[in-house]
Amino acid sequence: MDSLIVERDGGIVTVTLNRPEKKNAVTTEMWRAMGDLFTEIGRRTEDRVVVLTGAGDAFCSGADLTDVTALDMHGLVRMRLIDQAAAALHRLPKPVIAKVNGVAAGAGCNLALGCDLIVASDRARFSEIFSTRGLSLDFGGSWLLPRLIGLHKAKELAFFAEVLSAEDAERFGILNRVVPADELDAFVDDWARHLAAGPPLALSSTKLMLNNSVGPSFEQALDVEAATQALNFSTEDVAEALRAFLDKRSPEFRGR
Repeated sequence: MDSLIVERDGGIVTVTLNRPEKKNAVTTEMWRAMGDLFTEIGRRTEDRVVVLTGAGDAFCSGADLTDVTALDMHGLVRMRLIDQAAAALHRLPKPVIAKVNGVAAGAGCNLALGCDLIVASDRARFSEIFSTRGLSLDFGGSWLLPRLIGLHKAKELAFFAEVLSAEDAERFGILNRVVPADELDAFVDDWARHLAAGPPLALSSTKLMLNNSVGPSFEQALDVEAATQALNFSTEDVAEALRAFLDKRSPEFRGR
């Protein structure tokens, strides 16, 4: 599909979210396609490492809140599609590098955090923007954040939804490297080629053991997120947040 570009070269699969005019906001069909793609890559022995990135000047601004297909779906059904993509990424038995070239917000931020390694341009920005939309964390954020940066720092990012520069995100501990924008492609390519030449079974086993080192399971966290987010989508606060987003103003939340 035009909005999701897949390129293969020497065992490296580069997956590019391709909606630059929307900061690569993800539609329902893109969530579905990503879930299928990650599952397919997991089965292909010739695919050794994945690089996930975004077109233009953004990584991913999260779910497309104006996606008509999503708006017509029940909240829990919509969340199950997002969960399937998140779980497929988490289960993918190959190393995955997030190449973050710009903004990574909401589900887009957690899409990056769900990868095994994160390399960011010095122009990148990160935000768990959910609370400004009247929403709670999804795409595995409730599971990923505390494990990456600790409980209190996770709550700080989730509660205040502040926008972090790449340097601040590195200070928080959610990144592996920050590099100048003009060096991002070369740096990630070097890491990807190193991993593609590595022992695939050993790397797969190492990833599995590290992912399973702390409970509860990722899938259990997704279940809680889905039920909570489905409830959020039924509230007036989320409708107000969408109106405010389109009107370019701050939302007025009323708790209903």
